Amino acid sequence: MATPLPILIADDQRDVLEALRLMLKSEGIPAVTVTSPDAALEQARTREFSCVLIDLNYTRDTTSGHEGLDLLAKLRAIDADLPVVVMTAWGTIDVAVRAIQAGAGDFIEKPWDNKRLMSVLRNQVALGQSRRRGLRLEREVEILRGVDDEFVAESRAMQPVLELIRRVGPSDANVLVLGENGTGKGVIAKLLHVNSRRADSAFVKINMGGIAESVFESEMFGHVKGAYTDAKADRIGRFEVADGGTLFLDEIGNIPVSQQPKLLRVLEDGELERLGSSKTIKVDVRIISATNAELAADVARGSFRKDLLFRLNTVEIRIPPLRDRREDIIPMATRFLARCGMRYGKPSLRFSPSAERALLAYAWPGNVRELSHVVERAVLMAPVDVVDTLEFSLPDATRGSGPAESDAETGESLTLDAAEERMVRRALERSEGNIQRAAEVLGLSRAALYRRLEKFGIRAPE
Repeated sequence: MATPLPILIADDQRDVLEALRLMLKSEGIPAVTVTSPDAALEQARTREFSCVLIDLNYTRDTTSGHEGLDLLAKLRAIDADLPVVVMTAWGTIDVAVRAIQAGAGDFIEKPWDNKRLMSVLRNQVALGQSRRRGLRLEREVEILRGVDDEFVAESRAMQPVLELIRRVGPSDANVLVLGENGTGKGVIAKLLHVNSRRADSAFVKINMGGIAESVFESEMFGHVKGAYTDAKADRIGRFEVADGGTLFLDEIGNIPVSQQPKLLRVLEDGELERLGSSKTIKVDVRIISATNAELAADVARGSFRKDLLFRLNTVEIRIPPLRDRREDIIPMATRFLARCGMRYGKPSLRFSPSAERALLAYAWPGNVRELSHVVERAVLMAPVDVVDTLEFSLPDATRGSGPAESDAETGESLTLDAAEERMVRRALERSEGNIQRAAEVLGLSRAALYRRLEKFGIRAPE
């Protein structure tokens, strides 16, 4: 169980501080004590606390409460979500009202009643925790994305991968997942998370190649209001969102060299500071990273730190390309077919024998991602309940498993308009120019089909 955050106590009387510290200790709550407003502010800037308990009067001014109200305002400026409870031996309704209006969570008079004081502190600590959870949930909603759960691993080539997932998943070891583009490295990362003790906590994914160097620190570590021109409010970074869970750093080879020491520091110490803040925040995060690059070669070139690589690849998992796991192609394609068929209103689609042969014969340079795209296009093109070879548009699909042609990506660049035009032309061909039958095949009215013929410049059959 994680150690609870301490309560910060500020009072100029040492016997009061000691009495409060011992009372909290007996309740299992750690405390940090200081004797001046300046010391309290220094602690608040550099550490995390669950709550702050401050006196309103100090040695410079023992009756008005101005010192304490000034301290309260400065604490609120440092962290507006940090609960603050004020106390004074010179309590008046006026001072209490001003303290509450300035942002205090509650007000205690000296001498205090232990039972009431503990009740107030527990309530304020719970309120602070609730605020932090709310901020974290807001940030999760902003950045978390679903992970494709399609996963087939029936082939012999995938068995070592499954074994590593079974062995390493339950641990907290950092894992580096290697493989060509489109092999499903993100799915493997999610499986490692699901099989860990962190499964009930957040799985946060971030593409390192998609972060501009100028916003790297803000995205990863967060920032405080005013850290830069557009920082209008405090913002939680990815590490804090993933606290207690797993952070998946995709395309880790793309992290700028200038940012690598900052990432290394968090991996080594589990500590970070939000941009614009000197307050150290502890995080407990498991790191799974992925790349299609050869990081050892990047280390040799000086574009990737050797010590960072050591931190990332406690365990290394290499995903074989789809061409080396052909037993998985048809089961995987069938899942994609069912999913896309439901999405596009064609739930009864199936592959013809020749279509399955074409899928097995193709080299799949784009791996699982390419297979998914090819099947989705085929679902769009198929005019009947059977997906045939023609719907795939694979370059040299029947040549066998040799190297793919340089135009293997041509199919992926097909626009929706181009796909729609192709469907219309194919429906006309198969219906032998019968407009009514072609419209029925496409699920359109005759008028809608005529509009598409005009749109694509297709001459209507006589």
